[in-house]
Amino acid sequence: MYEQYDPAKLSLPKFVFFTGKGGVGKTSAACATAVGLADGGNTVLLVSTDPASNLQDVFEMSLNNERQPIDKLPNLYVANLDPEESARKYKEAIIGPYRGLLPETVINEMEEKLSGSCTVEVSAFNEFANYLTDDDISNKFDYVIFDTAPTGHSLRLLQLPSAWNKYVSEKEPENVSIGQYSGLQGRRDECQKAVETLSDPHMTKIVLVSKAESISMMETERAMRELKELGITSFALIINGVFQGGDDDISRSFFEKQQRVLDEIPEELACTETYAIPLRSYNIIGIDNLRRLLNGDDLADVALPQERIASRDIRDLIDDLYENKKKVIFMMGKGGVGKTTVAAIVAMGLWDKGAKVHLTTTDPAAHIQYLIRQNQGITLSRIDEQAVLEEYKEEVMSEAKLTMDQDALDYLTESLKTPCTQEIAVFRAFSKIVEKADDEVVVIDTAPTGHTLLLLDSTQRNSRQMESVQDEIPQSVRNLLPRLRNKDETEVVIITLPEITPVYEAARLQKDLERAGIFSKWWVVNSSFYLSETENQLLKLKAVTEIKWINEAIALSGGNCAVIPWTAGDVMQNAAALG
Repeated sequence: MYEQYDPAKLSLPKFVFFTGKGGVGKTSAACATAVGLADGGNTVLLVSTDPASNLQDVFEMSLNNERQPIDKLPNLYVANLDPEESARKYKEAIIGPYRGLLPETVINEMEEKLSGSCTVEVSAFNEFANYLTDDDISNKFDYVIFDTAPTGHSLRLLQLPSAWNKYVSEKEPENVSIGQYSGLQGRRDECQKAVETLSDPHMTKIVLVSKAESISMMETERAMRELKELGITSFALIINGVFQGGDDDISRSFFEKQQRVLDEIPEELACTETYAIPLRSYNIIGIDNLRRLLNGDDLADVALPQERIASRDIRDLIDDLYENKKKVIFMMGKGGVGKTTVAAIVAMGLWDKGAKVHLTTTDPAAHIQYLIRQNQGITLSRIDEQAVLEEYKEEVMSEAKLTMDQDALDYLTESLKTPCTQEIAVFRAFSKIVEKADDEVVVIDTAPTGHTLLLLDSTQRNSRQMESVQDEIPQSVRNLLPRLRNKDETEVVIITLPEITPVYEAARLQKDLERAGIFSKWWVVNSSFYLSETENQLLKLKAVTEIKWINEAIALSGGNCAVIPWTAGDVMQNAAALG
């Protein structure tokens, strides 16, 4: 249906962004493109701006914020931006000149001001803009390829140049206080150049990566629409993991399910230059496999091992949650692993046992409404970021007008224009929803891992920011972190796929949660061909590669790992099968 993707045949500009819903294969496509262009004799810089990046896994080497050459391909350089490290450097660049000159109490106050998630966002923009505006980078490299975060984060990242350019242009440098924005003083020209570069089709192309799945396509269409509103006009679409044919019930169902999606591709995407990458049976790890991704696949006869994996069933997870009277249940994991589906199955399973259930999402994509109906007896909600932002700003200003003079109000109005205000507003809305756990079970379909951790981190950081604009912190905010750390009440279910990168990412998430003092007992491995009993050669090869990663998930979860087989049915059918 679509021409196979080959970067050598595309007319690519200097800056190329790969973006899309989490788990669609952005990193694989970006890395394979970088390797293909480098193989063609070009000098290429590949940059990850994803807080949950897995470039180090793909290239099988340690990476950091500094660009490094790849040993086997020295004209390819890779940089893996670490938002926390960027924030640390950014803070020190602001505070460092004052150490030894100002009292320790003042230094501590400055560090406190720079401790919020807003600083991470500003510093990430600082790093990101450098790659778009640095003449040395532009002159040294034929191509600069960005492997961006899942779509919600990517849109925010791509909005930053416009947002920060507007903010900085309205402020005189001498009027910007020591705080999150101090490092942007004098950067007006860079901000403007970043905006112009992003919107210039001769300089920048956005490659949207999707799978042949309906929700993935809807998210991709949304991404294109919002990017166009930002003035970005140059796009290409890659549909990854396209399966050809089928010779048993499972493989035919898989093929037909994809074809239905491709036949109903959204109109805006149908008008975009589109390419396909075939489904591959192997993990896209190492340069050799990156080359194979775009240049064929070798199939061999394979038999599944006779001994079955000692995994648990999703009903075991639901029974455990119900019997232990969990009140707040998070679904977490790398984007695209099926958090929304598992959240709906768990919510419906608990409701079927008699629990009063509220199902909510903090995912910017927010697709739960497509998977479950309100009239099933489960109440639904989602956080609309723009709506809660406006509500928060109005509330803050209404309260401030009762006590502040005009100069203070003017300062507060300016502070509420910054992009970071949205993080605070979302945090507040999130804490209110968790309050529902006082009298019902709250199942939370969260955003992809990086966004989720930022949201959880906000329980500590944003409450301090809120204190600067509100005298009274809502009780829901004060109660949230203790509730999240109460393992008798709260459970985090880690969702993954039976593949190397999602399992590695889930393991990192588990460690991050442990450091945050948040309890996690259960893992779910979703969409397993190993349990589907397929006889198709390609899918059986994929099934064999899954065994190692299912066993790894079982080990990391201490045996508390439920595996869900791939199925052609929707979430409603999956949930009904639990009965």
